[in-house]
Amino acid sequence: MTALRRAFISALAVMALLVALGASLSLPGAAHAQSPEEVSKVGALGDMALGPKDASVTVIEYASMTCPHCAAFAKEVFAKIKTDYIDTGKVHYIFREFPLDPVALGASALARCVAKDDAAKYFATVDTLFKQQNDLASDPHTTIYRVGKEAGLSEEMIKACVEDDPKTQEAIMDGRGYAYDTLKVTGTPFFFVNGKPLEAPPSFEEFEKLVKPLLKG
Repeated sequence: MTALRRAFISALAVMALLVALGASLSLPGAAHAQSPEEVSKVGALGDMALGPKDASVTVIEYASMTCPHCAAFAKEVFAKIKTDYIDTGKVHYIFREFPLDPVALGASALARCVAKDDAAKYFATVDTLFKQQNDLASDPHTTIYRVGKEAGLSEEMIKACVEDDPKTQEAIMDGRGYAYDTLKVTGTPFFFVNGKPLEAPPSFEEFEKLVKPLLKG
């Protein structure tokens, strides 16, 4: 095992502890209706979103890069939502990271570093990571570096993002903690549609049935 890979695995191990601690610091309390202000609060990294901000429907998805249900939703449902509702200006779609394990945390950090402030690049990287989820599970180090290089980052840039600089990971974890503690997000994928929680991933037909009454005109 190379020194680089050992360092990567060590960093992920530390983040695994942070994830575990973040999940255990406060157990979910009594269910409450989250206020619009709580749901719409933007984290330190800013939101990654597609579609117009003034759309009549805003969907927020919390997802983990290693969550099979999230990957299935991305493949089977989100692609059609994008074509029929986001690209047509009917839906403002926000994707927020909720890493369930250190590998997901590293992958989320990579997507942020690839994109910077470019939402289209971010969603494209997330899509690539979901499509390569099996590789991500079996060999996270190689997969993260491969995806980063294919997106135009040098090995040094990827290492700086995923291994050396904890700021991005810490910001992602802060957002995860807020979602868990305040919004009662306990699993993935988890959605808010115009501020109302939806805990199970909908089929496209279920999504349409939910969204159509909310559309203007």
